[in-house]
Amino acid sequence: MAVGILEVFLVSAKGLQDSDFLGDMDPYVIIQYKGQERKSSAARGDGSSPSWNEKFTFKVEYPGSGGDYKLVLKIMDKDTFSSDDFVGQATIFVKDLLAVGADEGSAELHPTKHSVVNAEQRYCGEIVVGLTFTKKEENDEEEYGGWRESDY
Repeated sequence: MAVGILEVFLVSAKGLQDSDFLGDMDPYVIIQYKGQERKSSAARGDGSSPSWNEKFTFKVEYPGSGGDYKLVLKIMDKDTFSSDDFVGQATIFVKDLLAVGADEGSAELHPTKHSVVNAEQRYCGEIVVGLTFTKKEENDEEEYGGWRESDY
């Protein structure tokens, strides 16, 4: 089994359907991978074409328990006086990236466009994300027992 870090480079989105009637929406992204969750900052006033340029890391095991190797990116609109609105989501299957990284030590998917679908599963824009998987060496962090919160 390979253990390592999956780094997600959240770049930007465009063509999102604006959920605000007054002013521009303030989109942010909730990134989920196998029970781990990260949240981007809100792109204040960026409306339907936000830029984040943020990196997030996840601890990954390959092959691990369960065969569901997918990264889910939920785009939300930050609202001040009401609950945040769901804009859409994209799903990226990372099994092939992890397999190559497990064999070669690392693997990278340069920033690529992924379709965003809304609650009705209709296309509602695109999100640009880059991915890197780096396998940890056997002696790193005392056989993985010393993972720090900052590592993932």
